[in-house]
Amino acid sequence: MLFLALWSGLLALTAQGVAQDYGTSPPVYPSPPTAGIGWDAAFAQAEAFVSNLTLEEKAQMVTGTTGPCVGNIGGIPRVGFEGICMQDGPLAIRQATYASVFSAGLTAAASWDRGLIFTRGLYMAAEFKGKGSHVALGPVVGPLGRSGYGGRGWEGFSPDPYLTGVAAEQTIWGMQQAGVQTSLKHYIGNEQETQRNPDLSISNTTIEAVSSNIDDRTMHELYLWPFANGVRAGTASIMCSYNRLNGSYGCQNSKTLNGLLKTELGFQGYVVSDWQATHAGVDAINAGLDMDMPGPVGGSQNASFFGGNVTQAVNNGTLNQDRVDDMVRRIMTPYFHLKQNEYPPIDGYEPTLNSRYPPYQYPFTLGASNVDVRDNHAQSIRELGAAGTVLLKNTNNTLPLKAPRTIGVFGNDAGDVVDGLYFSGAPFQQPQGYEYGTLPVAGGSGTGRLSYLVTPLDAIKARAARDGSLVRYILNNTLTTQPGALRTIAPVPEVCFVFLKSWASEGSDRVSLEANWNSTAVVNAVAATCKNTIVITHSAGLNVMPWANNPNVTAILAAHLPGQESGNSIVDVLYGVVNPSGKLPYTIALNESDYRFADITNSTELQQTEDPNAWQSNFTEALLIDYRHFDYYNQSVLYEFGFGLSYTTFDMSTLDIEPAVPSLEISPLPDAVPIVPGGNPTLWQVLYTVNITVTNTGDVAGASVPQVYLALPQIANSVPTPKNVLRGFDKITLQPGQSQTVNFPLTRRDLSYWDVNMQEWVIASGTVGVNVGFSSRDIRLTDQFVVVQEG
Repeated sequence: MLFLALWSGLLALTAQGVAQDYGTSPPVYPSPPTAGIGWDAAFAQAEAFVSNLTLEEKAQMVTGTTGPCVGNIGGIPRVGFEGICMQDGPLAIRQATYASVFSAGLTAAASWDRGLIFTRGLYMAAEFKGKGSHVALGPVVGPLGRSGYGGRGWEGFSPDPYLTGVAAEQTIWGMQQAGVQTSLKHYIGNEQETQRNPDLSISNTTIEAVSSNIDDRTMHELYLWPFANGVRAGTASIMCSYNRLNGSYGCQNSKTLNGLLKTELGFQGYVVSDWQATHAGVDAINAGLDMDMPGPVGGSQNASFFGGNVTQAVNNGTLNQDRVDDMVRRIMTPYFHLKQNEYPPIDGYEPTLNSRYPPYQYPFTLGASNVDVRDNHAQSIRELGAAGTVLLKNTNNTLPLKAPRTIGVFGNDAGDVVDGLYFSGAPFQQPQGYEYGTLPVAGGSGTGRLSYLVTPLDAIKARAARDGSLVRYILNNTLTTQPGALRTIAPVPEVCFVFLKSWASEGSDRVSLEANWNSTAVVNAVAATCKNTIVITHSAGLNVMPWANNPNVTAILAAHLPGQESGNSIVDVLYGVVNPSGKLPYTIALNESDYRFADITNSTELQQTEDPNAWQSNFTEALLIDYRHFDYYNQSVLYEFGFGLSYTTFDMSTLDIEPAVPSLEISPLPDAVPIVPGGNPTLWQVLYTVNITVTNTGDVAGASVPQVYLALPQIANSVPTPKNVLRGFDKITLQPGQSQTVNFPLTRRDLSYWDVNMQEWVIASGTVGVNVGFSSRDIRLTDQFVVVQEG
């Protein structure tokens, strides 16, 4: 967000030199009012609603209160308003009973399947609505995934902004079609958990939250990119983040809220704070914050940055009432648009789970308790869990299995959980999490309360019973690594499964990228005895795999976080009921040290600092994260971004690039076009279409994910442009021998870079390379074209 108007002398920049020049976030005032673009009828209803409120009621509408939900806006019976209920989170109604626990965002991204991601959003929202929750606090696109060590990367989708943007818009379309508001989060630069909030524990000095210092081009092309997709998709709200951004807190940063979000992206909904992320009243409001959550500060219902302070500020002239009216209009327009004035009551059991201060200050309408909202969603969860499983290695077609006589199962991730079906409590603060039990989902506010869990061991036993297979197992990792331990397994199994897991949770970052609980020793011990060892990982993020090239490790599957149907999903893949089609939404490097290009800011010196502003995270890698980094520096990796095997084979042919508009019409981006949600509408204009033919060359049906990468021209005096950026993908299912033509539209935004001088998206002069393949490094077809520009 540093703009060149303020920093005209900065532009001899490299990826390593840019971030040190960031110290401020330019002010942008006033906060632009919503016009309800795209929500015209609802906007008129919201205007009428606001006109009937007193000043005190308006203040109530923008201030969280105690109540039955994680976040609550109190009802106003006088005008027939029953309040707003907000619930976590991105994969389930976190604390609810009789609700489903869906696959994590990471798993959804690994499916690369727009339809399944949309359905996931649709079904999740049906459950939120059935429980009386107006707002689902998700999806997550921040953290984007700058670092593999980030504790909440699994809640989002992928470190690639294009893939994340597609997943976000599909989720939003699905959820809001079901009548539930989405709250796209966490805006913006929230890429680590360490020091995400101020710290008061050192010498009574407030050590401010970490400041994510990001250059202007990187902000637009990387971290803001998926938020633009979400705004264009019509997200009702945006949740601002805990961290500082170029020195200014995310929930009172006028540049990011008023400038980027509400002006440049044309966002028409409301900005809600993350819980306790508000640090001011009038200053935050004028900077663009519309709703303060949870409202009370420090455990007191009567202490709030908003609330009575809003009323007082309007009365003494320090806050314009027009701004307060705009806040309420922004809140109520999506409420009316989604017809939430006629809505199911809040589940009557929720207060026992979520309330901290009963009785409530405002009345809430409660319905029946323990409403079962799961419907038939389990089958969809099972399907997505399998679709998001990535087959990384399959030596000599080890998989799919064909009724082996003997099976060994090893690893503490295979069996049932022993500490309960809700991942909460002390393990949040432990880097390895729970020792025993499979990991269907990770921890923090992004988790879910399981109503049941199908474990891998249970599903394998069920399948083995059908096949007449003998199953033996050791689930104690410590015991498995002891000399002679595997002699108790007799006879030596024909196939051995090793289930590994990697815990992560809100509030802390990962300390290792290897799977937890002495995983490497477990794999090596099993593989030393069993010459057909298949390793499955359930991980809240990427894993390095130092055992991957062990010749006795014949197959590897990254199963991510599949949700409640975990065991069924993986057995479907192992036995070929489902042909694996997942692709990596990140890169698996050769060594953990290869990821040091974007470290979590967390040194011993910082942990002991008394400097209030010491926590500075300079994003010196700029645009070069994940595969962009490895490609730019020609660095070898174990498994590249977009990689994933199948039980069949595919090929592609006949690359054709067609201009969608005459070249003479591709003029510089017009600046007189009215901004709509998503930004300048010209950015979304399709300029070219890439056409290819994909053929299933194997002997079984399967799904393929052809991917389009663009090699955009380098820009002088700027941070480095990645060698390749994802700009298209599709998932298609083909029968043996079947071919299908696939079309990939390329928009103006796809072909542009952010020019910090012009403060605009610009198509660079020069050649655009088109690379089409089955992963970022498995490129099958190439071509190029030059975009002709006037002027």
